[in-house]
Amino acid sequence: MERKNAWKSYTKKEIRELEKLNREYRGFLDAGKTERECTALAVEMAKEKGYRDLKEIIDSGDKLKAGDKVYAVNMKKAVALFQVGRQPLEKGMAILGAHIDSPRMDIKQNPLYEESEFAYLDTHYYGGIKKYQWVTLPLAIHGVIVKSDGEVVSVCIGEDEKDPVFCVTDLLIHLSQERMEKKASKVIEGEALDILFASRPLKDKEKHAVRANVLSIIEEKYGVEEEDFLSAELEVVPAGRAREAGIDCSMIMSYGQDDRVCAFTSLVAMLEVDDPEYTTCCLLVDKEEIGSVGATGMRSNFFENTVAELLATTGQYSDLALRRCLANSKMLSSDVSAAFDPSYADAYEKKNAAYFGHGMVFNKFTGSRGKSGSNDANAEFMAQIRGILKDANVLYQTAELGKVDIGGGGTIAYIMALYGMDVIDCGVAVLNMHAPWEITSKADVYETKKGYVVFLEKIFESQNR
Repeated sequence: MERKNAWKSYTKKEIRELEKLNREYRGFLDAGKTERECTALAVEMAKEKGYRDLKEIIDSGDKLKAGDKVYAVNMKKAVALFQVGRQPLEKGMAILGAHIDSPRMDIKQNPLYEESEFAYLDTHYYGGIKKYQWVTLPLAIHGVIVKSDGEVVSVCIGEDEKDPVFCVTDLLIHLSQERMEKKASKVIEGEALDILFASRPLKDKEKHAVRANVLSIIEEKYGVEEEDFLSAELEVVPAGRAREAGIDCSMIMSYGQDDRVCAFTSLVAMLEVDDPEYTTCCLLVDKEEIGSVGATGMRSNFFENTVAELLATTGQYSDLALRRCLANSKMLSSDVSAAFDPSYADAYEKKNAAYFGHGMVFNKFTGSRGKSGSNDANAEFMAQIRGILKDANVLYQTAELGKVDIGGGGTIAYIMALYGMDVIDCGVAVLNMHAPWEITSKADVYETKKGYVVFLEKIFESQNR
């Protein structure tokens, strides 16, 4: 049961490959800070590898054959990629599924107000966060404003060095004696997470002059008026680029690595595999951080409907074929795991914790306490995976998400398991999970990408031995 540190085994060639992959990963994190941006980026990368829009193929009446590569986009916030294999689809697919939403703050629909000559934007936090971590940070605003005539205005403020940034203010330590006595969950209340937006008044305006100046600026720069906030999706995220961390540059520190580290490695693995025996799929979805609900979350019928269309365009559709395809598929629910942090060792059970630099992480089950809300994967499936990773010399480890009665968490695995397919959680260990800045090991990113490639290429081969 000895765990190996991946860094000790790498050749110079592997180090070069590792660094190249992680440079690309940092670029992905910088360009994809929202689910819309990630979807657009995934489509762009897929097109460069010869993927075509499934909708265009359906509209043209063309048929797909083995080797064809297609993608389908759901409301610009989720995407599924497929490469058609030589085996009939009803024999199943090899699926990598990750989510591309991350904890953040969202701008409310009626957000702008002025108080004591400061203009603020009201927010509603999204996903599980420690609210106190989001104060005094430089923040950026990403998203879209859709005007009543349908025009879409893209917004990205705070990422360019010439851009202004925003923040949530905090009370100075000299006046915080009473506040410091509160529970951490109450130090900053949700309604206090308002963005300091402006402080300069409009000349010759007596009342709400700062607010009036804001409206003047956004009309001039973006051509929008206050009412257009009603149909806007604006996300507040930490400003700044992904960085190498550690004096040895062995780690990546960035916003949104839960779960974009698994989304990126899944996507790159999908694009690397060519001419598969069984159809391969990479599924990147929204809303996991709030329960996979909504039209762009995993609970929607987007994936099932898209597979039905894929069956139809390959001339294989029937209701029974769809059911068999989904039931016979095998999936890695590509999501992050909690890395062991020696500063907080009492929250972990060390024998069953994930460690930096020890490879991709498998969580046979997640859930909380008595495995509530968990997908508990079959031992036979785990054995198949162990076999193919061993043959390919991919380092992996198994873990639980903290001590039994302390924590827990969920992924999209249990939703896909409803189809009867084999599915297990698998991904990269993360420090500072759900914090504004999270940390991963470059070695784990590299090993996970390698493992995903092996899974797509070999999982059905291992089944048929």
